[in-house]
Amino acid sequence: MRRSFYVVVIVLLVAALLVSFPSRVARFSPQLGALAAHLRAALPLSLAEKLPSAPTPPAVTTAKAKTSHGGPPVTVLVTQVVKGPLARVATTIGSVQPIASVALRTRLDAQVDQVLVKDGAEVKKGALVFKLDSRQLEAQIAQAQATLARDDAQIAQAKIDLQRATDLLARKAGAKATVDTASTNLASLVATKAADRAALANLEVQKTWTNITSPITGRIGVVGVKAGNIIRAGDSGPTGTLATINQMSPIYVSFSLPQELLGSLRIAEHNDQSFVEAVPQGSKHGERGKIAEIDNAIDSATGTITAHAIFSNANEHLWPGQLCNVSVTLDTDPHAITLARQAVQEGQNGNFVFLVNHNVATLRPVTVQRTQGNIAVIAAGLKGGETVVLDGAARLVDGARVSIRNPATPQNTSAKQAD
Repeated sequence: MRRSFYVVVIVLLVAALLVSFPSRVARFSPQLGALAAHLRAALPLSLAEKLPSAPTPPAVTTAKAKTSHGGPPVTVLVTQVVKGPLARVATTIGSVQPIASVALRTRLDAQVDQVLVKDGAEVKKGALVFKLDSRQLEAQIAQAQATLARDDAQIAQAKIDLQRATDLLARKAGAKATVDTASTNLASLVATKAADRAALANLEVQKTWTNITSPITGRIGVVGVKAGNIIRAGDSGPTGTLATINQMSPIYVSFSLPQELLGSLRIAEHNDQSFVEAVPQGSKHGERGKIAEIDNAIDSATGTITAHAIFSNANEHLWPGQLCNVSVTLDTDPHAITLARQAVQEGQNGNFVFLVNHNVATLRPVTVQRTQGNIAVIAAGLKGGETVVLDGAARLVDGARVSIRNPATPQNTSAKQAD
């Protein structure tokens, strides 16, 4: 009995300690702290008020005292809400594509006689790039020309025979069959000459194939063959392509935008004030061009529409296959209300800003239409000309006093970023 009594007394003492100092117990064991808090909450209110409580930290007491007395004004930076024209710009990633790309191949089996261009050289339209061995074709052309000469001689003799047979028949000294035979022979020889002339023309065309010229003006890639190599018509392997020429000026940049911008993109295609800027990644120099064409279907997998912009690219800043940062200026909003994106705060009930009037901050809910670079375009909540907090809003509450460190100046609204 005595042991049980002591156990009960110890349990009661431990419970009393837990109930009296739940916060201190929680420092050592969160589980015991939670148990102590439940026990304290279960006690009658009159008894719980008599129990000691944890001392309030000095920092909390000081903060409460400052709050109760209003505290010093919060130092902030401010900016001004601007109402005025703003270009609506959509940005994305695009890739440079040549308008024309030609892979040079041979039309006949031959040996490469000369390579008249260097790797990566710029070539003009019609410039001679490769010269193939044409000696065999030249011999065949000479043979065809001799055949035509023989045909001419035979036709001349056939005309004489036909004339002689006609004269004899007129004097009733020859037969009608002889005239018919001579006439048929002449017609056959004329047809033979026409066939031989066509064969000669075919050989002359084949001879032109031994001079491979550039069909476009552009820049040639790596030359795949050297002088002395044998090339064959119809070769679909790596050796079948002698070289590839890409048109460099003008040039395309292909990019995709969300399908929501299709209407604006179609209007911008025919708007002289709309333009496209392409800056190669890793470069500070870009090109300005125009929308050339819009694809005829939306990609259902990504919900985007593909378009091409055309650039003069006179200095060859854009290179085929290169990735670019593309900025498309769609249109201009003449009455846009804008402010620095940093000034817009996010809360549980949506976006808001702190207006500053007579050194007092007032919370104002706003609706953001879109963001463009460091600029936020406001759809509702502001009219333009207001002064709002730019930096220091995290320490403010509605109605707090503020101290302004800078005069209110409008932010730069020329930044460009995707809607």
